[in-house]
Amino acid sequence: MSFENITLPDAVAVDLKRIADALERLAPKLKPATDLSVANAFVWQPEKGALSPVPRVNRVEMALLRGIDRVRDQLNDNTERFARGLPANNALLWGARGMGKSSLVKAAHASAIAKLDGHADIWPLKLVEIHREDIESLPALMALMRDAKCRFIVFCDDLSFDGNDTSYKSLKAVLEGGIEGRPDNVIFYATSNRRHLLPRDMMDNERGTAINPGEAIEEKVSLSDRFGLWLGFHKCSQDEYLEMVRGYATHYGIKVDTAALEHESLEWSTTRGSRSGRTAFQFIQDLAGRMGLRLD
Repeated sequence: MSFENITLPDAVAVDLKRIADALERLAPKLKPATDLSVANAFVWQPEKGALSPVPRVNRVEMALLRGIDRVRDQLNDNTERFARGLPANNALLWGARGMGKSSLVKAAHASAIAKLDGHADIWPLKLVEIHREDIESLPALMALMRDAKCRFIVFCDDLSFDGNDTSYKSLKAVLEGGIEGRPDNVIFYATSNRRHLLPRDMMDNERGTAINPGEAIEEKVSLSDRFGLWLGFHKCSQDEYLEMVRGYATHYGIKVDTAALEHESLEWSTTRGSRSGRTAFQFIQDLAGRMGLRLD
């Protein structure tokens, strides 16, 4: 029996067309592969399922990161080992605000690239930023990177979890606990003001209301245990702060009397109630603006 000459009623044809359109909208569209050669850094865009290249990374030079020598060397060594294909740990950089945690991650990435440039047997090293609110999409990101001939530092800045947030489970599974686990060509770096990624009052509340206080927060606290490298950043001393200020002034060619520079920078930190690398740089920005200089 042949159906070639059968004409469907208009109403049926319209219904079939509507069904076909709906199925097409539901079907996952194939996304073009991200060209990883166009940049050394990318931002993960989960809604597009793609990596967006960052042509120019907002970095601070390694030499300008003062007062963090020990953690600087540890992260540099860990990053370089990973770039060479050797065993390395996920890293959690935690502690005081403005002391260069995220700046160090970006500087370590640039340093490893510079050291290993020209080694044909070493895969390119890429920095991929994932936003805190996109943590649940980590499995999709890992699938995208797993078979790429590159090594990836996946970086999440200011990572922490509050209240009933359960997205930390996606991170735990990716770091160590899942069936597939973390791909060999991926490492995870995170910064946080909290050592255990949870606020202290939340941990105390769960201890106080739980039948078994010891187990109440164990699952959430165990997330920080997935980071083999813990790097603590502490508030800097006045001498370290002044060293940061002088370093920035020298780097940017700001010529000013040292005594005046130190006096003004201390006043600046007092008004903000903080001494840190961020405070030092903000002072230098203000000083350069008042002097009509550009920080290039």
